[in-house]
Amino acid sequence: MQTRCLQRAVHGAFGTIRPRPCANIRRCVASPQFQRIRASASAAPVAPEEKTVKPEQDVPGMTTFLDNLKWDKNNLVAVIVQHIDTGEVLMQAFADRAAINETMQTGLATFYSRSRGGRWCKGETSGHFINVHQLFTDCDRDSIIYLSDPIGPACHTGARTCWFKEAQLAPAEGPSGGSSSSSSAVAHEGAHDHSDHVPRTTLQALERTISQRREALSQPSDGSKPSWTARLLSNPELLCKKIREEAGELCQTLEANEGRERAANEMADLMYHSMVLLNLQGVEMEEVLRVLRKRFTQSGIEEKAARAPKQQPPQ
Repeated sequence: MQTRCLQRAVHGAFGTIRPRPCANIRRCVASPQFQRIRASASAAPVAPEEKTVKPEQDVPGMTTFLDNLKWDKNNLVAVIVQHIDTGEVLMQAFADRAAINETMQTGLATFYSRSRGGRWCKGETSGHFINVHQLFTDCDRDSIIYLSDPIGPACHTGARTCWFKEAQLAPAEGPSGGSSSSSSAVAHEGAHDHSDHVPRTTLQALERTISQRREALSQPSDGSKPSWTARLLSNPELLCKKIREEAGELCQTLEANEGRERAANEMADLMYHSMVLLNLQGVEMEEVLRVLRKRFTQSGIEEKAARAPKQQPPQ
């Protein structure tokens, strides 16, 4: 505590100070909370290790890079944290020179906390570290993206992302209490403990729709005709038959030279049906995307040879 207070005082008096390593990493990694997070995550990101951070002048090119950024009046730049696999925007904060220098050397998302008046390595107290794989600057060099793989939720509320409230124009309530078709009003809805209004990519939106169809199957029927997704979820034999059929039709687009549009449509069909199968097996697309990312630096032949042998069905 005394060390942290001293660092804040020096930072306030002299500006950027020499960063220090995430000193609490070892304690957080050993905590029961962190262990629960790691155990519950499929192919979870690698736990961070404590690293020594060099002063920026000791890292070739670091001072030049930092000098070329456009800092605001408080010598900060905005930082957006984006999920490397799903593309989700997870959080936004600010960073000073020391924070960016530390992030680039440790691979852990580090910021400048305006409320605390000093350095903030995300996860030091909560165990929710954010592993930064790549760093990008925008065209004006006044904002940065940390392309990252988070351990646990990114938001201090416990939500996966800090964005969970949606603003949209909705029909305004008429004089009689019903909605008016001639006017609209801004509706701002959402809560940290519910994901209804979280921004989603196309694949994430489709994945959620499939999950909702499955949840509806457990509810009493209202007598309406079930959706195609519900039929597939209720009939694994039909589902597997459709996946094989769609895979064949995708191959045919190449063999018969049916064109790009046809190929895109057949790929969409195959992906949709495959995602229904994944839902039945409790596999999220994030897990699939993580597997693909980890294969980028590995030969396909080597990867396949290293796979565990398939289990043989019982006789």
